Amino acid sequence: MNRVGFEILARDGHARLGKLALPHATVETPLFMPVATTGTVKALTFDKVFDAGFQVLLANAYHLATAAAFDEVGASGGLNKFTGWSGAFICDSGGFQVYSLACSRKIDDDGVTFRNSRDGALMRFTPEEVVRIQTLLQPDVAMVLDECVALPAPRREIERSVERTTKWAERSIAAIRDDTPPLFGIVQGGLERDLRERSIREIAALPFEGFAIGGLSVGEGHEAMYQALSYIAPDLPESRPRYLMGVGDPADVVTAVSYGVDMFDCVLPTRNARRGMAFTMQGKIRLKNAKHKGSDEPVEPGCDCYCCKNFTRGYIRHLFAAGEIAAAILLSIHNLRFMARFMEDVRNAVAGNRLAGYCATVRSVYPVPTDDVGDDSTL
Repeated sequence: MNRVGFEILARDGHARLGKLALPHATVETPLFMPVATTGTVKALTFDKVFDAGFQVLLANAYHLATAAAFDEVGASGGLNKFTGWSGAFICDSGGFQVYSLACSRKIDDDGVTFRNSRDGALMRFTPEEVVRIQTLLQPDVAMVLDECVALPAPRREIERSVERTTKWAERSIAAIRDDTPPLFGIVQGGLERDLRERSIREIAALPFEGFAIGGLSVGEGHEAMYQALSYIAPDLPESRPRYLMGVGDPADVVTAVSYGVDMFDCVLPTRNARRGMAFTMQGKIRLKNAKHKGSDEPVEPGCDCYCCKNFTRGYIRHLFAAGEIAAAILLSIHNLRFMARFMEDVRNAVAGNRLAGYCATVRSVYPVPTDDVGDDSTL
């Protein structure tokens, strides 16, 4: 019996409007999940995240493991009881984070050995250990350990990652206990269509409650990612949620939705907020730029967030120039509220069978997806 409920309410081409039922929240999809790697969204308390419009957060087993926190979380009864968050947690396995440690990790068929980025101690992740850690964490959904490959990469390296990802997925299923959270499988295969099709066949044959697309947004470029999504997403099981990991630029999100993706996460909105960049329906704004000095405009006219209703661009720029933490707090509130409003617009476009036009509008405002926020010399 599926413990993750998923119902498709409407379609627009490959795009789906859905309802996702998790133990701690029932939400509509497509949805965006703010990143709470160690059990918190940086610079914000949970009430601010909830008020922005979010009920599902993404935690990370790697970050909680390197902080030596998973035993403590487990002893408290899981992430919700430990953190006080009343909504749902999805928990990433940390496969991407391990991939990013290219200079300090070693992957073999059994698992991966790496150095703790906090204290340098050697650590070991196997599929079984990741399931054990996430069973202690008790998220609403847990991701299995996979092998992510940076692109471009030789075909043989990508093929090997597909083989390992399948074997690790099988071992993860075998490691399930009665109290293990629902598991999502992850498909790999880089930009090789036949390897993606193979990975989908092998992972979809296992009793996962949802499926994630891994190995994209890792150096291939946005148009190449879009092309890959055009055949990966529609090929995933129709009746289960589809999750594109680590993608949060508006143009990327709306394009992926058009191919049938239902779930997204990314640090981009909050990380860029801490660096002085605001997302708006008219494009990105660098609030550290001198042109905003003395401006009495809100960050985004018409936005209903606490930041825009109470403060000006000139004040936010002043806070960044003065090195005040309030700058990151206020702009994080705005960027998360932007993402919630944006996803609502995406869902309405799918429901109204007008996603193609909305996608074109978004891509005209965000023509070249980038997280470049400039430098501090413009203060």
